[in-house]
Amino acid sequence: MKRFFLNWHIIRFFRLALGIFLVFQAFETHQWFFLGFAIFFLFQVFFNLGCQSNTCQIQLKDKNDE
Repeated sequence: MKRFFLNWHIIRFFRLALGIFLVFQAFETHQWFFLGFAIFFLFQVFFNLGCQSNTCQIQLKDKNDE
């Protein structure tokens, strides 16, 4: 359980808030496609998935520059 609460950053909190907001919007407006987006964002939050294969990070140094 401790491991679940490690590595929380601002984007993960944003996804959590957005997922919860979309769940409420889906039930309030009866537009159920919001629920699909909510499940997507909440899945990313709970399993700490964002960019697949860690390809979203910026390379600071090129291998050819060495």
